[in-house]
Amino acid sequence: MNALTDSPLIYAVIFVILLAAELLYFKIADRYNIIDRPNERSSHDRITLRGGGVVIFAGAWIWAAFYGIKGHEVFLAALTLIATVSFLDDIGEVRYRLRLFLHLCAMLMLFWTWGFLTVDNWTQLLVGVIVAAGIINAFNFMDGINGITGAYSLSVLLPLYLLNERIQFVPDSLIYVTAIAVVVFLIFNFRKRARCFCGDVGAVSIAFILVYLIGSLIVRTGDLSYIVLLAVYGVDTVLTIIHRLALHEFIFYPHRKHAYQLMANELKIPHLVVSTFYMVLQLIISLVLVYLPTRHYYYAAIVVLLLGVAYLMFMKKYYHLHEEYLKSLEEKQNVEEK
Repeated sequence: MNALTDSPLIYAVIFVILLAAELLYFKIADRYNIIDRPNERSSHDRITLRGGGVVIFAGAWIWAAFYGIKGHEVFLAALTLIATVSFLDDIGEVRYRLRLFLHLCAMLMLFWTWGFLTVDNWTQLLVGVIVAAGIINAFNFMDGINGITGAYSLSVLLPLYLLNERIQFVPDSLIYVTAIAVVVFLIFNFRKRARCFCGDVGAVSIAFILVYLIGSLIVRTGDLSYIVLLAVYGVDTVLTIIHRLALHEFIFYPHRKHAYQLMANELKIPHLVVSTFYMVLQLIISLVLVYLPTRHYYYAAIVVLLLGVAYLMFMKKYYHLHEEYLKSLEEKQNVEEK
């Protein structure tokens, strides 16, 4: 990388380009009515533009335009595939099976870049695809309150930047430009009244990029414990899915059972406070891992255990509030039907 492309001026230019692209998207979203209408499962109460996170996908291609795509062609193609189907789902509705198939194709392309798309590695490939799919869906599910997707993403990107300075598993510029794109989105989302929501296109795009970054780190080091960089989202998502399965619910239907949703809805904690809490908690966990010289696996196990216990204690104390909300919603619907 030459001094010109690595200069702060270039990153400032990229910021301005992405900011302009975001503002242009707002005009398009207004024109074509790409909006999110609140319902009984939502954590917001006003109509808001959807898909503002498209700037994160745009950021990947802006990065490629400035720094070149050599060595990253398959990654960018896979990202484009998964972002496109996600955006189509934002503006309309894509059949679940088609969306799942295209997500799988994108993930297989990613694993091909790491050399895992072989018959000999089929067990590792299967586990890897399941984990990657879980991460992508976790980000999609967790995109529900102002600021949480962008703030949490920054809490993952900063430790990745620090690790990349030491290990060099991807170009520094990819992490920088991704962070810039997330900051541009947060300018309009990290507000009491958000100007836009991330949408599937944004949540899936940033999740896919983070999967690529963390996967590249794991492939480079052979250290699976780096998955703890996503521990907070991971524990919340996995335990919420288990909870919903225990309640015999279809896990792909919208709901308000995540811990952060109870905080924002039933406990009335401001969205930005909840988002900041998730960001800071993940950042602390990740920074300890970054500066921990050894015993990464022991640390990862302890973190997951403590987060799991905290989640269960929180739900035991406060989940009844959500049950009361569902009961009041059912009573309201019965009255309206009469």
